[in-house]
Amino acid sequence: MHNRRDFLKLGGLASAATLWPFGRLNAATSGDCVLIPTEIAGPFPLDLTDNSFYFRTDVREDRIGIPLHLKMKVNGVDDCGPMSNVRVHIWHCDKDGNYSGYGTEVGKTYLRGYQVTDANGEVEFTTIFPGWYPGRTCHFHFQVYVNSSYAAISQFTWLHEPKNELLSSNSDIYTEGPDPIAPESDGAFSDGYAYQTASLTENADGSYDSFLEVQVQGSGTTGYAELQANSRYSLEQNFPNPAAEFTTIPFQLFQTAEVLLEVYDLQGKLMDKKQMGTLPAGKHQLTLNRNEWGFSTGNYMYQMRIRTDDGTFTRNRLMMWL
Repeated sequence: MHNRRDFLKLGGLASAATLWPFGRLNAATSGDCVLIPTEIAGPFPLDLTDNSFYFRTDVREDRIGIPLHLKMKVNGVDDCGPMSNVRVHIWHCDKDGNYSGYGTEVGKTYLRGYQVTDANGEVEFTTIFPGWYPGRTCHFHFQVYVNSSYAAISQFTWLHEPKNELLSSNSDIYTEGPDPIAPESDGAFSDGYAYQTASLTENADGSYDSFLEVQVQGSGTTGYAELQANSRYSLEQNFPNPAAEFTTIPFQLFQTAEVLLEVYDLQGKLMDKKQMGTLPAGKHQLTLNRNEWGFSTGNYMYQMRIRTDDGTFTRNRLMMWL
């Protein structure tokens, strides 16, 4: 079992986030939006897709550093609208430049996680401000995983002066000192970084808020994944959403399949699951009772797994309980 700390509640950060400045990622334009540029996934990516442990908002574990509240907003480049129900992965080094899962850190899982965007196209994480290592400026890696055929992979950083002010004013933690590499001297951002620059705002308690807005292929509200024909099944948005006492999840099977529904809170804790058995091709639905499933007010992810002769397949969406 992995120990987890308290997770940042979505409601507590959302009210302040509307005041944050933001940056967009620049590559190709479509209307008023710009398409996220592709950057290398390295160093040290891990495939988190099928590991539900990484579905979490707080990725710190035992890492020491200045608390960083990260908020990201994902839009579809076609219409600049928010893209809901796409998975956003983040990973970054600790204050000493180490990545979990590699070298001396094999078997460790810190500073990695993913969330699924809500109806506003937003995800939030609680982490620490990263350190730096030779040749690279302070940065984050992230992936917007839209579907099996398209994932936007990129990186972001911060303006050099406020970043180094943070490091210098916390020299007891960041013992390597200020970052010697400005973004313009980092090869990963050699094609420009103006649209790969997140905001950095200090809070009264010494923590920081950071915000970044990105555009990926597709249109808002549906997104690229929803435009692709799913040859095995479709999972629809629950209704009503937000829900009060009951909500119904519609889905359609295009072939006979075994069906399992799982519901997770945003700490990655499995709330409950329902084995629905083998169902025939056609339209189906499942109604959830708030009292029976133990839902409190907030957001949850529901995940449907089906097994056919071709293998096992998974899709997920977010729902909200009032």
